[in-house]
Amino acid sequence: MAAKKRIQLCFLETACTGSYMASGQWRSPTDNGKTKDRLKYYMDLAKLAERGKISAIFLADWYVGFDVYGGGLDTMLASGHQVAHLDPVPIISAMAAVTDTVSFAATVSTSYVNPYILARQFSTLDHLTNGRVGWNIVTSYTKGAAKAMGQEKPVEHDERYLAADEYMEVVYKLWESSWADDSVVWDYDLAYDPSKIKKIEHKGKYFSMSGRSQLHPSPQRTPVLFQAGTSKSGIGFASRHAEAMFLNPCNVKQGKKVIAEARAAAAAEGRDPASLKFFPCIVPIIGRTEAEAKEKHEKALNVADVIGGLAQFSGYTGIDMSVFPMDEPFTSSTLKGGAGIQSVLNAFEASTDSSSSDAASSEPWTPRRLGMRMALGGLHPCPVGSVSQVADVFEEWVTEADCDGFNVAYVSNPGSFEDVVDLLVPELQRRGLMWDDYDFPGGTFRENLLGQRTLRDDHYGSNFKYGREMVKVAKKGKSEIADLPEAKCDPPYTNTSDFPIGAPD
Repeated sequence: MAAKKRIQLCFLETACTGSYMASGQWRSPTDNGKTKDRLKYYMDLAKLAERGKISAIFLADWYVGFDVYGGGLDTMLASGHQVAHLDPVPIISAMAAVTDTVSFAATVSTSYVNPYILARQFSTLDHLTNGRVGWNIVTSYTKGAAKAMGQEKPVEHDERYLAADEYMEVVYKLWESSWADDSVVWDYDLAYDPSKIKKIEHKGKYFSMSGRSQLHPSPQRTPVLFQAGTSKSGIGFASRHAEAMFLNPCNVKQGKKVIAEARAAAAAEGRDPASLKFFPCIVPIIGRTEAEAKEKHEKALNVADVIGGLAQFSGYTGIDMSVFPMDEPFTSSTLKGGAGIQSVLNAFEASTDSSSSDAASSEPWTPRRLGMRMALGGLHPCPVGSVSQVADVFEEWVTEADCDGFNVAYVSNPGSFEDVVDLLVPELQRRGLMWDDYDFPGGTFRENLLGQRTLRDDHYGSNFKYGREMVKVAKKGKSEIADLPEAKCDPPYTNTSDFPIGAPD
């Protein structure tokens, strides 16, 4: 019998009071979500994750908040749901200080953060955490965020990905190209060797910069790269840049399709498709017995905020659900045209498919039903059952959809993550689906994810490593990579505005 595929788990969290995937749970007298604006919460979470051999804590984030439902932010504020976000980046240092191996992925947008600033931030974190950091790459789509950043409206979807593609070239150059591995000397007469530290010159359609990376090479150089978009442009972007993808499918059938398409796209880019890892979101409610799990579910239902859940869906999709009567059925065709996250709309459409494995797929969708679904895990798989039953669901996804792990979100806090560590992880280990210990205790994020410290040679970013140059071949109308003597690499790569290297057709 072939060995089972071994998976990894991440904790999915947001740095805001309240919850991420479970609106209204702060109403429970035992909930600690109101303490999530203090460091102790995150340090305790990191220690719990490391005890359970969790691979990483994945910190979702966005700017401003979702102001679509009812035409404003009031509903989300009143429900205490996905608002009052702290910046996740500074929190990582505190979590790393109390752990040795668990890693951390922070969400930062290419739309509004200058690439030089971002490169410096993540190099800093990579040094301070000894290489235990990843970046969840997003582009920003909300009108509220655009206006807060001084723009009238967000950049159109495909244009955002074109800009993000060039953004990646800039940060690759800063992380991989500016300093040679042996530029750090610390000999009596020489600290850093200036002859091995190059200024980056970039002149492109969307970005221009001239300067050296401010920091010497960090343990991973480039942080582990996550990405979440599953539109055509998103898959194209991921096939070049992502090492792991955060997915939002509602069922195995949809997950299998997305994963197969993304692996094929990665292979077309010359990458080993198995090196692109997939982490669908899942929101389990786990009991020692099925009855105990159902009791936990009932308690969560009692405090769930249906309107907060609907407002969350509106924010994700750009569709104001307040205009729909709460108990009047609607279909996925009603929701066409929203300017939001395509994967969420795709998940909703898949959940209405008559062939879906969703147990309640025959029940008509109403705003009330959708709001309750969103209030307890969203359109993700949300198994409720005994340890064995929930582990069966995890194993089905691994076997049928070919995922590599899960981003696990919580309903009860505390409770859900503790159940993962104390109940689910031992069962997955018993089944041979999860490691008993990290492959590289005290190692970097990429070592524990992919088995090596720096970018793989077949990853697009490796083309920018110090001592290599990306050049335009005029006759062929494409770019090639040439290994050049280091002395000839200064000045380094120049990307002209009429030829953005790596931009999709």
